[in-house]
Amino acid sequence: MFTMPKVTKNLLILNVLAFVAMIVMGATRGGADLNNIFGLHFFMASDFHIWQLLTYMFMHANIEHIFFNMFALWMFGRIVESQWGERKFLFYYLACGVGAGLMQELVQYMWLSSQLGNLSAIPAAVFNPYTTVGASGAVYGILLAFGMIFPEERIFIFPLPIPIKAKWFVCIYAAIELFSAMATPGDNVAHFAHLGGMLFGYLLIRYWRRHPNSYYNTADSDAFFENMRRRWENRNVKSGTGQQSDTQRETDWEYNARKKHEQEEIDAILDKIRKSGYDSLTREEKQRLFDRKNNN
Repeated sequence: MFTMPKVTKNLLILNVLAFVAMIVMGATRGGADLNNIFGLHFFMASDFHIWQLLTYMFMHANIEHIFFNMFALWMFGRIVESQWGERKFLFYYLACGVGAGLMQELVQYMWLSSQLGNLSAIPAAVFNPYTTVGASGAVYGILLAFGMIFPEERIFIFPLPIPIKAKWFVCIYAAIELFSAMATPGDNVAHFAHLGGMLFGYLLIRYWRRHPNSYYNTADSDAFFENMRRRWENRNVKSGTGQQSDTQRETDWEYNARKKHEQEEIDAILDKIRKSGYDSLTREEKQRLFDRKNNN
């Protein structure tokens, strides 16, 4: 827990605290049903509130439900967060969760319409039992992100005796969810919400890859001002306004060694892009490419 990335750790803590609170409140005489309050109701239900699109992903039905979701979040979320950083990872997690909730609402509407006909003629209280809880949609988005960042990484899946590549792991999970959704529509599992989390995650990652500078972070602006500062310092040194002693000047051997080391770092970063894509780079590696491009 002490070495886990901050957002992943806090998400785990929030989910566990919410689950404990649900149990305690449910066991209390006259206590409130937190899953009914914070779970995502069908949008035509009288108990529906728009903020439930966020709160539902922190609620869970039972111990098995939260265990498997949090295990997957711990296993894959910490890796994805280490690659993307805190803010991008949190935005992605919440976006996938909200997207999963919207998908579930759409599927519920289509299914109820086919079963009951004109839904507007039915009292809103009738729809209150249709409630969705769980972080599964957001977690499935994390699984997709892992598969897209590390498509060639080999992982084990029980009960398969051999490891498979992450990209096939994601495809297998998506196929299982789609088959389950079509074959067992009444099993009380929000399969389409899981698929919705993966769908929204895929669209978001594709958008970021096509517009790498569109994400709301300060890395590009920080790099711009840092580059301006370095240019100003170099200009002062060349014009004689800056101070540089003889002991600070590089010898030819030192200069060549430094350039060789810098080129090796750039080659390693380019190899990483070819294997896992641009999004697999850390912020420091992206900064190195930015600096190299401007210095050239």
